[in-house]
Amino acid sequence: MEVIRIHHPLDQRQIPSDPVVLAMGFFDGVHRGHQAVIQRAKEIAQAKGVKLAVLTYDHHPAIVYRPLTLADQKYLSTTRRKLQLLARFGVDRVFLVSYTGAFSAQSPQQFVDDYLVKFHTVTAVAGFDHTYGKKDVATMDRLPEFAQGRFDVETVGPVEETDRKVSSTRIRQVMQAGQIDEVNQLLGYQYRSTGLVVHGEARGRELGFPTANVLTPDNEWLPGIGIYTARLKVGAIWYPGMVSVGRNVTFGDHRPITVEINLLDFQGNLYGESVTVEWHHRLRGEVKFAGVEALVAQLQQDEAATRVYFKQLAAD
Repeated sequence: MEVIRIHHPLDQRQIPSDPVVLAMGFFDGVHRGHQAVIQRAKEIAQAKGVKLAVLTYDHHPAIVYRPLTLADQKYLSTTRRKLQLLARFGVDRVFLVSYTGAFSAQSPQQFVDDYLVKFHTVTAVAGFDHTYGKKDVATMDRLPEFAQGRFDVETVGPVEETDRKVSSTRIRQVMQAGQIDEVNQLLGYQYRSTGLVVHGEARGRELGFPTANVLTPDNEWLPGIGIYTARLKVGAIWYPGMVSVGRNVTFGDHRPITVEINLLDFQGNLYGESVTVEWHHRLRGEVKFAGVEALVAQLQQDEAATRVYFKQLAAD
């Protein structure tokens, strides 16, 4: 997949001369709603015999318009992960634009003239609620007016799950609630985060359940507090295990949230490894136990449930 990084104003020399069908969106998470847009654009591209391209951005456009919120600083898919997913879904070319104040100051007509037309777009495809400027003006309904017959416009309706639209906002909400099973259903794949294995307090080792303590980036969403089944990727190998996102409340109050994964049947030194966590299934919430014995008994149950989960997954 070809990635063309663009900073406003556009340098036309960056842009290949061949025509494209262009899917547009920020695509945080590249969830099932986004996938519907990409799939429709892919179908049109194949019918026309041209490449499938995506126009997306390297950070939240909201950063330009308002003070930072938590949602503006965290991503369901960082730029690197988003590009991986776009490649997975068959995109040939990505126009990755740096969303700046100067870029946002364009009128809808300027954006169409200076970007969509110069990308050699034959059909522009986006979701029904996509905007490319002021929300009351830069709508998909008005895009044909700005296109002036130079390219076609295709609008994709919402994808719904349990009578509600699949959206990045909805996924972030259920992510914070720890409902990783629903997150994965809305995404259409298992959610992944990254991190670095660092030293912890070694309590897991003392309890007979050694853990890899994963220092996670501030800009990636994590599931809410709870115990989960997951896989950990080290190098090219995936290892199954169970993950705790929590404060280890059995050992005291007001402790920081940590991410600790106990790998099944693993022996080795993971300190300093850059890893990927693939989140699968929520086992339970965090519990404050009366003592170590009760905690160990619960961990044994969690391990048994984790083994059953991955055995069933392998059989499917």
